[in-house]
Amino acid sequence: MATATARADADPAVQALRRFRQIFATVRTHFRQVEQITGTGAAQLRALSLLREQPGLRISALAQAMDIHQSTASNLVKTLVERKLVIGARNGSDARVLHLNLLPAGEKVLQRLQGHYIGVLPQALQTLPPAVLRRLNTDLDLLLDAMQADDTAARSPLASL
Repeated sequence: MATATARADADPAVQALRRFRQIFATVRTHFRQVEQITGTGAAQLRALSLLREQPGLRISALAQAMDIHQSTASNLVKTLVERKLVIGARNGSDARVLHLNLLPAGEKVLQRLQGHYIGVLPQALQTLPPAVLRRLNTDLDLLLDAMQADDTAARSPLASL
């Protein structure tokens, strides 16, 4: 007679749940480590990294590059400006447009990471072949439907969830 543990080990739903636990734990551990090293959260680091790569970005372009809502990007930028890691400058013919640039203190934060910051999960996803990503997206859509998940969190930084 099979034990309860053996039955659970053989249950595909339990196996999938364990994999999600591993993913969540890995992401959470990564966020903690990065914040300990830099003193800055993952979403803010991603914004700083993008501004180093593309000085003068507008908030709307930053939001698009991070795949987050513009209001979320505005809140991130507000914090970065308050911490004196980023400066916003209005130039050109439209005074409403704010161009964002990294300040030396922001560069110092990024130097603690020694390279480009994207995050452990997005980086891992980028290594997967397109066919695998398509299959994963199809399967995740089925799971989201089964959960009756609200799609409002789809464009929120992982660190804020």
